[in-house]
Amino acid sequence: MHSSLLFFPGALLSQPELNSARLDGLLIEVGDGYMPPDLPEDAPARVASLAPILVPGYALSGPTAAWVHGTGNAPPARHHLQRVSARRQRVHAPRGVVLHDVLLDADDIEIVGRTPVTTALRTLTDLALAARSDDAAAHWMRCLADSRRDLLAHAIAHVESRPRLPGKLAALSMLRSV
Repeated sequence: MHSSLLFFPGALLSQPELNSARLDGLLIEVGDGYMPPDLPEDAPARVASLAPILVPGYALSGPTAAWVHGTGNAPPARHHLQRVSARRQRVHAPRGVVLHDVLLDADDIEIVGRTPVTTALRTLTDLALAARSDDAAAHWMRCLADSRRDLLAHAIAHVESRPRLPGKLAALSMLRSV
Protein backbone atom coordinates (compact mmCIF):
# COMPACT_ATOMS: atom_id res chain seq x y z
CA MET A 1 0.00 0.00 0.00
CA HIS A 2 1.38 3.39 -0.96
CA SER A 3 1.98 5.71 1.99
CA SER A 4 0.15 8.58 0.26
CA LEU A 5 -3.11 6.65 0.71
CA LEU A 6 -2.77 6.41 4.48
CA PHE A 7 -3.37 9.41 6.72
CA PHE A 8 -2.15 9.82 10.29
CA PRO A 9 -3.39 12.47 12.72
CA GLY A 10 -1.24 15.58 12.64
CA ALA A 11 0.66 14.78 9.44
CA LEU A 12 -1.52 16.28 6.71
CA LEU A 13 -4.84 16.51 8.51
CA SER A 14 -5.69 17.02 12.17
CA GLN A 15 -7.56 14.42 14.24
CA PRO A 16 -10.85 16.39 14.03
CA GLU A 17 -10.51 16.65 10.24
CA LEU A 18 -9.85 12.91 9.96
CA ASN A 19 -12.83 12.17 12.21
CA SER A 20 -15.04 14.37 10.03
CA ALA A 21 -13.85 12.60 6.88
CA ARG A 22 -14.57 9.25 8.57
CA LEU A 23 -18.07 10.36 9.56
CA ASP A 24 -18.69 11.58 6.00
CA GLY A 25 -17.64 8.18 4.64
CA LEU A 26 -14.55 9.53 2.89
CA LEU A 27 -12.10 7.57 5.07
CA ILE A 28 -12.14 4.46 7.21
CA GLU A 29 -10.08 3.87 10.32
CA VAL A 30 -7.35 1.23 10.06
CA GLY A 31 -5.15 0.77 13.09
CA ASP A 32 -3.63 4.14 13.94
CA GLY A 33 -4.37 5.62 10.51
CA TYR A 34 -7.13 6.34 8.02
CA MET A 35 -7.47 5.29 4.39
CA PRO A 36 -10.03 5.57 1.56
CA PRO A 37 -12.91 3.10 1.96
CA ASP A 38 -12.58 1.67 -1.56
CA LEU A 39 -9.16 0.13 -0.81
CA PRO A 40 -8.99 -3.35 0.69
CA GLU A 41 -7.99 -3.58 4.33
CA ASP A 42 -5.44 -6.30 3.67
CA ALA A 43 -2.18 -7.24 5.42
CA PRO A 44 -0.09 -4.50 3.72
CA ALA A 45 -2.68 -1.86 4.68
CA ARG A 46 -2.72 -3.05 8.28
CA VAL A 47 1.09 -3.05 8.45
CA ALA A 48 1.23 0.45 6.93
CA SER A 49 -1.23 1.69 9.56
CA LEU A 50 1.25 0.62 12.24
CA ALA A 51 4.09 2.79 10.90
CA PRO A 52 4.20 5.02 14.01
CA ILE A 53 5.03 2.06 16.29
CA LEU A 54 7.50 0.18 14.08
CA VAL A 55 11.01 -0.23 15.49
CA PRO A 56 13.95 -1.11 13.21
CA GLY A 57 15.30 -4.60 13.91
CA TYR A 58 11.96 -5.86 15.27
CA ALA A 59 9.10 -7.83 13.72
CA LEU A 60 5.41 -7.54 14.45
CA SER A 61 4.47 -10.49 16.64
CA GLY A 62 1.82 -11.90 18.97
CA PRO A 63 -1.60 -10.22 18.85
CA THR A 64 -0.31 -7.57 16.43
CA ALA A 65 0.82 -10.23 13.95
CA ALA A 66 -2.53 -12.02 14.35
CA TRP A 67 -4.31 -8.78 13.44
CA VAL A 68 -2.02 -8.28 10.42
CA HIS A 69 -2.82 -11.85 9.31
CA GLY A 70 -6.49 -10.84 9.09
CA THR A 71 -7.82 -11.70 12.52
CA GLY A 72 -10.25 -9.27 14.11
CA ASN A 73 -11.64 -5.93 13.01
CA ALA A 74 -9.62 -3.72 15.33
CA PRO A 75 -5.96 -3.87 16.31
CA PRO A 76 -4.98 -5.14 19.76
CA ALA A 77 -4.83 -2.71 22.68
CA ARG A 78 -1.10 -3.44 23.13
CA HIS A 79 1.17 -4.12 20.20
CA HIS A 80 3.97 -6.70 20.35
CA LEU A 81 7.31 -6.59 18.55
CA GLN A 82 10.04 -9.23 18.63
CA ARG A 83 13.71 -8.91 17.75
CA VAL A 84 14.90 -10.03 14.30
CA SER A 85 18.29 -8.31 14.40
CA ALA A 86 21.15 -10.53 15.54
CA ARG A 87 22.64 -7.55 17.34
CA ARG A 88 20.92 -6.31 20.48
CA GLN A 89 20.23 -2.64 20.42
CA ARG A 90 19.08 -0.11 22.95
CA VAL A 91 15.52 0.73 21.98
CA HIS A 92 12.84 2.76 23.70
CA ALA A 93 9.47 1.17 23.09
CA PRO A 94 6.74 3.47 21.81
CA ARG A 95 3.73 3.86 24.10
CA GLY A 96 1.48 0.79 24.12
CA VAL A 97 4.17 -1.49 22.65
CA VAL A 98 5.72 -4.56 24.26
CA LEU A 99 9.20 -5.45 22.99
CA HIS A 100 10.33 -9.09 23.21
CA ASP A 101 14.10 -9.53 23.13
CA VAL A 102 14.09 -13.20 22.03
CA LEU A 103 15.66 -13.51 18.58
CA LEU A 104 13.35 -14.89 15.88
CA ASP A 105 14.56 -17.50 13.41
CA ALA A 106 14.48 -16.54 9.74
CA ASP A 107 11.94 -19.34 9.12
CA ASP A 108 9.51 -17.68 11.53
CA ILE A 109 9.42 -14.38 9.64
CA GLU A 110 7.63 -13.22 6.52
CA ILE A 111 7.88 -9.80 4.94
CA VAL A 112 4.66 -7.83 4.47
CA GLY A 113 5.32 -4.64 2.55
CA ARG A 114 8.95 -4.29 3.75
CA THR A 115 8.04 -5.03 7.40
CA PRO A 116 8.93 -8.31 9.11
CA VAL A 117 5.97 -10.13 10.65
CA THR A 118 5.96 -13.49 12.38
CA THR A 119 4.39 -16.21 10.24
CA ALA A 120 0.84 -17.27 11.06
CA LEU A 121 2.16 -20.60 12.45
CA ARG A 122 4.71 -18.88 14.72
CA THR A 123 2.08 -16.35 15.78
CA LEU A 124 -0.43 -19.04 16.75
CA THR A 125 2.27 -20.97 18.62
CA ASP A 126 3.42 -17.88 20.53
CA LEU A 127 -0.14 -16.94 21.43
CA ALA A 128 -0.83 -20.48 22.68
CA LEU A 129 2.29 -20.36 24.87
CA ALA A 130 1.17 -17.07 26.42
CA ALA A 131 -2.56 -17.86 26.59
CA ARG A 132 -2.56 -19.54 30.01
CA SER A 133 -1.44 -16.36 31.79
CA ASP A 134 -2.62 -13.66 29.37
CA ASP A 135 -6.32 -13.27 28.56
CA ALA A 136 -5.61 -11.06 25.54
CA ALA A 137 -3.27 -13.70 24.08
CA ALA A 138 -5.92 -16.37 24.66
CA HIS A 139 -8.52 -14.25 22.85
CA TRP A 140 -6.24 -13.60 19.84
CA MET A 141 -5.20 -17.28 19.78
CA ARG A 142 -8.83 -18.40 19.55
CA CYS A 143 -9.60 -15.79 16.88
CA LEU A 144 -6.58 -16.76 14.76
CA ALA A 145 -7.31 -20.48 15.14
CA ASP A 146 -10.96 -19.92 14.16
CA SER A 147 -10.05 -17.88 11.10
CA ARG A 148 -7.26 -20.23 9.98
CA ARG A 149 -8.47 -23.75 10.77
CA ASP A 150 -5.71 -25.23 8.59
CA LEU A 151 -3.09 -23.87 11.02
CA LEU A 152 -4.39 -25.57 14.14
CA ALA A 153 -3.08 -29.07 13.35
CA HIS A 154 0.26 -27.63 12.23
CA ALA A 155 0.59 -25.62 15.45
CA ILE A 156 -0.16 -28.67 17.60
CA ALA A 157 2.39 -30.73 15.67
CA HIS A 158 4.95 -27.92 15.91
CA VAL A 159 4.59 -27.62 19.70
CA GLU A 160 4.65 -31.42 20.14
CA SER A 161 7.87 -31.67 18.12
CA ARG A 162 9.77 -29.30 20.43
CA PRO A 163 11.48 -31.40 23.15
CA ARG A 164 12.26 -28.54 25.55
CA LEU A 165 9.65 -25.82 25.46
CA PRO A 166 8.54 -24.01 28.63
CA GLY A 167 4.74 -24.07 28.86
CA LYS A 168 4.44 -26.86 26.27
CA LEU A 169 1.68 -28.82 28.04
CA ALA A 170 -0.39 -25.71 28.75
CA ALA A 171 -0.01 -24.57 25.13
CA LEU A 172 -1.10 -27.97 23.82
CA SER A 173 -4.09 -27.89 26.14
CA MET A 174 -5.07 -24.41 24.91
CA LEU A 175 -4.67 -25.39 21.23
CA ARG A 176 -6.67 -28.59 21.66
CA SER A 177 -9.46 -26.72 23.47
CA VAL A 178 -10.05 -24.63 20.35
